[in-house]
Amino acid sequence: MAISQAMCTSFKVELLTGTHNFTNSSGNSFKLALYTSSASLGAGTTAYSSTNEASGTNYTATGAALTNVTPTSSGTTAFTDFADLTFSNATVTANGALIYNDTNSDKAVAVLAFGGDKTSTAGDFTIQFPAADASNAIIRIA
Repeated sequence: MAISQAMCTSFKVELLTGTHNFTNSSGNSFKLALYTSSASLGAGTTAYSSTNEASGTNYTATGAALTNVTPTSSGTTAFTDFADLTFSNATVTANGALIYNDTNSDKAVAVLAFGGDKTSTAGDFTIQFPAADASNAIIRIA
């Protein structure tokens, strides 16, 4: 089993059918769930699953809500992003994460691979997203 960083293939198709709305004030709600090294996540992931989800103090199943950054563009690239997410005072170990659409049947958006186990012991476990720009945003369409 492994976690491979990828934009989920189903998400790409669902963009073309209007399934996902990233507008921060009136759009869909997105969440991020943490997973152990036993999880099998990658481009083929289609929806949130609790199988091999991380567990621990101050981390609850299904993860936590993300704050959307309103989609925009620069040059010929459209992009959106999320504000950094912190699980405060958490004791948890995770090897990766899944961003998913909580509003629309928990449909998968992207898999994040941490490159190994990351652990927090009674401290902050923070997911730091890249800069919200055309070269770095977590979701970019060029």
